Amino acid sequence: MSTEETYHTIVIGGGQAGLAAGYYLAQRGENFAILDGETRVGQAWRKRWDSLRLFTPARFNGLPGLPFPAGELYFPTKDEAADYLERYAGKFQLPIRPNTRIEKLERDGDSYRLSAGGQTFKARNVIVATGAYQSPYIPAFAAQLDPVICQFHSYAYRNPGQIPTGRVLVVGAGNSGAEIGLELSRAGREVWLSGRDVGHIPADQLGKYFGGRPYWWFISHVLSIDTPIGRKMHEQVRHHGNPLIRSNHKDILQAGIQIASRLVGVEAGGLRLQDGRTLDAEAVIWATGFRPDYKWIDLPVFDEFGLPDHQRGVVSKASGLYFVGLHFQTALTSALMGGVGKDAEYITRFMSKS
Repeated sequence: MSTEETYHTIVIGGGQAGLAAGYYLAQRGENFAILDGETRVGQAWRKRWDSLRLFTPARFNGLPGLPFPAGELYFPTKDEAADYLERYAGKFQLPIRPNTRIEKLERDGDSYRLSAGGQTFKARNVIVATGAYQSPYIPAFAAQLDPVICQFHSYAYRNPGQIPTGRVLVVGAGNSGAEIGLELSRAGREVWLSGRDVGHIPADQLGKYFGGRPYWWFISHVLSIDTPIGRKMHEQVRHHGNPLIRSNHKDILQAGIQIASRLVGVEAGGLRLQDGRTLDAEAVIWATGFRPDYKWIDLPVFDEFGLPDHQRGVVSKASGLYFVGLHFQTALTSALMGGVGKDAEYITRFMSKS
């Protein structure tokens, strides 16, 4: 039998963005719930590859009200990040409802109606905090590859033991592609890396000075929608991914990784590159990023690219609807653990005044 619950605010997503929003809602005494499709807080981190570490040190990874419990210059593992989120939710007793995956969000008079299996929820305000990583993207022509070639998305990659011996093509030269390529090369695989140059932020240099504070200030204040250089990068990040942070082009070459031109298709079951060459490989890892997946939102609030049409997370076309945790929502740090709190505070403060 269907049940219905009513709240003033519902947060969709129990990751770092949703928890940060929940913290500020709790501080304001809101009647709210956080609905999350996972079985456990932090699962999005636990599902990533084994050796993944955060790209920023612990000093800059704390959510509002709770510093990350590690040495300030320590780079936490993905499991340590997941455990921190779980402790955070417990410390502030945030009202998280696990195993509650929203199937539809629609307008219902002055409120919103949310459907999740046999349950429905109503709320005056909805904060969508489903994160920057939603639907893994693999180009359609991947289906034409020879079946003997092992292939999967970087989201499913765990460690080099999954990969057969021989040549590996990593498609996508962003942070995930570069890090996975370096790990495979160090494990003795012959690695080729294909993809456009996304640029590089010299974190290895800036991060050494004054405990990384100048670097964090740069990526959170200079690389923001409030500066010309930030607005230029905003468009690149929205459509092409973040610049390299921990690794760089020199590291990739020194590791013995071969650079290939962009992969454009399949020819006779093999890999066809933009420069006209074909490449034989025993495995392909698609580090091709993610695409937005908002099919469950039945509201006209998206642009021609399927991305939310918003200003600093506020949706003008749908009063009471907000987003937190988007790529470059207001700065390069918006989707990072240590940066999402700033946007969450802005949204909850704006909501209380509207």
